[in-house]
Amino acid sequence: MTDRPQSHPEEKSGLHPRNPHRYRYDFPILIGVCSELSHFVFINKFGGQTIDFTDPKAVKALNKALLRHFYNIEFWDIPEGYLCPPIPGRADYIHYAADLLASVNAGVIPLGKTVRVLDIGTGANCIYPLIGHSAYGWNFVGSDIDHLAIRSAKNIVEANALSRAIQIRRQGSTENIFGGVVKPGERFELSICNPPFHSSASEAQFGTVRKWRNLGHAKEDTVLNFGGKNAELWCTGGEAAFLDKMIRESADFAGSIKWFSSLISKKTTLPGALYALKKVKASDVRTINMAQGQKVSRILAWTFNVGNDGN
Repeated sequence: MTDRPQSHPEEKSGLHPRNPHRYRYDFPILIGVCSELSHFVFINKFGGQTIDFTDPKAVKALNKALLRHFYNIEFWDIPEGYLCPPIPGRADYIHYAADLLASVNAGVIPLGKTVRVLDIGTGANCIYPLIGHSAYGWNFVGSDIDHLAIRSAKNIVEANALSRAIQIRRQGSTENIFGGVVKPGERFELSICNPPFHSSASEAQFGTVRKWRNLGHAKEDTVLNFGGKNAELWCTGGEAAFLDKMIRESADFAGSIKWFSSLISKKTTLPGALYALKKVKASDVRTINMAQGQKVSRILAWTFNVGNDGN
């Protein structure tokens, strides 16, 4: 597979240097590997090819093409209404996570199946394990609380013959994040998480409408273009409450997971999270800034390993 499109060399702003999606989409190539995408591509007012990013079906077709072209994922599908994430941003998290692991490994990114990563809330899409395994050969355990999401993720893994590299486990308790998923004696180099950002379904919908209005695309019937069920998009207290719970519980799994991490979408969440990490006495805390176009987010990472050598 080609590492990046060749006919549109213009770089997008803010993406990680190793992210293959930092170049504009080459739609002829992508349509060549996924003909379904052709139904959604049109010429914009600037004379370039694009899709309507407010259309969930168009975003889904684009994801299928990107996963097939860049990551050799021949089958990828999700149930209607489930989160269909933007792949460039998800890839960024994986590459910054690789940099984090390299920072405690003499600057060398650890590769291969001995690197085990726990994906909290892997969702029906299973995106992080697919990208992380393809890019670095890491093995993953993905967890989720939703029955249908678990079934969908397992179907994707099995259809692409990745069962030895990616395991999917159901979290049976709304009270736990790591408990009930991490088995006794298991060890992970890293945990990753894209938490539910919003505190209610209405807040999630409002966020989508506001985003597209700011870009001049919002309509009266604007939908969640990336989809998403309750557990994927919102929880009581939003990302601040979810992250606080994760931090408190992480202290009990310091012997099982070397580095914990989570995306933080709202900058107002960060001060409370840093205070919570101080209370649980994390030995090293890092904030990694990310940007994709107008969207700015960050990864918060922490460890309890004294000496920060990752051992």
